[in-house]
Amino acid sequence: MDLDLLIDETVRHYGCHRDEVRIVRSPYRICPMGAHIDHQLGPVTAMAIDRAVYLAFAPSSDTQVRLRSLTFEGEVQFDIQDVPTRHEDDWGNYARGAVEAIRSSHDLSRGIVGITTGQISEGGLSSSAAVGCAYLLALENANDLSVSAEDNIELDRQIENDYLGLRNGILDQSAILLSRNRHLTVIDCATVTYELIHQAAAMPDYAILVAFSGVKQALVGTGYNKRVDECAAAAQELLRAAGREAQALLGCVTPQEYSEHQGVLRGEPAKRARHFFTECDRVRKGIEAWKEGDLAGFGRLVSESGRSSIENYECGSEPLISLYHILIETEGVYGARFSGAGFRGCSIALCDPAKAEAAAEHVAERYREKHPERAENDGVIVARPADGAHIL
Repeated sequence: MDLDLLIDETVRHYGCHRDEVRIVRSPYRICPMGAHIDHQLGPVTAMAIDRAVYLAFAPSSDTQVRLRSLTFEGEVQFDIQDVPTRHEDDWGNYARGAVEAIRSSHDLSRGIVGITTGQISEGGLSSSAAVGCAYLLALENANDLSVSAEDNIELDRQIENDYLGLRNGILDQSAILLSRNRHLTVIDCATVTYELIHQAAAMPDYAILVAFSGVKQALVGTGYNKRVDECAAAAQELLRAAGREAQALLGCVTPQEYSEHQGVLRGEPAKRARHFFTECDRVRKGIEAWKEGDLAGFGRLVSESGRSSIENYECGSEPLISLYHILIETEGVYGARFSGAGFRGCSIALCDPAKAEAAAEHVAERYREKHPERAENDGVIVARPADGAHIL
């Protein structure tokens, strides 16, 4: 990313001094295992990658927020004391949501001006959470607020859940804010705690393939929330069978209760519960493989997670399923699965770095053969692990 260009554009549009401009780097993330279980209080794994949202910003002289984008058209402008409601399909929603979230627990006296851009747009790598985290860090910096990463996880959850109406968990923002290079970020969504597990010395080097499907659709318009409801229905049935009252989340059901009472479940709730409990087990096994430096074993579990996403969580669109199968059959790939919610976006894979470029070309060629109508919007990139969000 040309950071000087971002700074120059900020100075040109908003007349601020160059030495006033600061830059937030907020990375995209992948989730090797722990798919679709964060909103049910399950354990998840994640890592940030070396592709990111960048926001060049300077404090406003007043309470106005004014933003432009190198990716999207138009200017976002509003007053932090009078935040408009959510606008459908408006890239400014994240900035407005960030202000609302911060104001729920902190005082804001200054807005920001700035230019934002991202190397990837709506690709299934949690670009929405990356954007939200970038605005949080910028607004906090401009207002001299000291906010912990843990508190910003909650603030970004408020952007997603309360302002945007998306019923997701804390995986995305946790990965973006907490991750460190050469570590696996493990998040316990039940206790809202995390652990950074250093890559074992014995583990081979790896690259990350990101294969884009060309399918773009906002999560609030997909079956995402329907799956959350089906998980709740499964939890209710299992808790009723166990004779116990608790919040209707699968993470509130013990593995023993599931084992004893899973027979009461039918149809979609049965499949969602099966995915939840088998995915929790995969996460535990994956952590052990990571600690042992067993990249091949870790990769196999990633692919099993992808298979369960298709068969039990039933979230994959046909193009995403094609990408998954192409990836797991490609030489040099250790394991693959959907990224994001699996309704649109991309699939990711851990890959031998010596074979990554050839694998990327092979995957792109095979996918275009199967889906020529997506050719203008697809593509495969080779990424690496990276640190979490911070001000440069």
